[in-house]
Amino acid sequence: MLTGDTYHHLRKFRDTLNNATPMSWPEISGGQLTMTTRPKLQHQRVAHHFRAQLEPQLDDGLALMPQTDLENAALGILRVPDLAVIDQELLHSDAESIDPRHSHLVIEIVSRSNPANDYTGKLHDYPAMGIPHYLIVDPRDGTAVHHWAPSQRTGKAAYDNRQHHTFGDTVTIEKWKIDTGVLPMYGAKSGL
Repeated sequence: MLTGDTYHHLRKFRDTLNNATPMSWPEISGGQLTMTTRPKLQHQRVAHHFRAQLEPQLDDGLALMPQTDLENAALGILRVPDLAVIDQELLHSDAESIDPRHSHLVIEIVSRSNPANDYTGKLHDYPAMGIPHYLIVDPRDGTAVHHWAPSQRTGKAAYDNRQHHTFGDTVTIEKWKIDTGVLPMYGAKSGL
């Protein structure tokens, strides 16, 4: 387990990086900084389709945030999901990050450069943080996996349920419906 001092040191170092191009804000997990490249246009197109579909469906009191820090310092985890549905009251907070207990859904759009981060690292960290729903969207092959019901039943954090989808399916999460048929797949020359 990561000590508080180690996490605090990593967090402080992360904040000195000043979002240097072409890197996005690094994440912290397992006592390490994970550096990721900025999302490219095809990645952002997928995110746009999610925003266009989800925002009109959100009840008062909820907001959809792109690339926002979700942090549980006690666990030594700081993640930056592509999209997160959070409690709207946090938009008026002075906090530097979102407490994951106030998130309802995170969406990760898999990039070609580091798919294991979404399928392995975040698939451990998000249930550990108590995030109720995690949707992994993979434009490389046109699939999506909805994970829900975080637990510690096996002695490690995991989601108890998952459902696989292919682009063209309608994904239902809570009362939100997402038409994956409009999501673009990565082109062969995208470089993402």
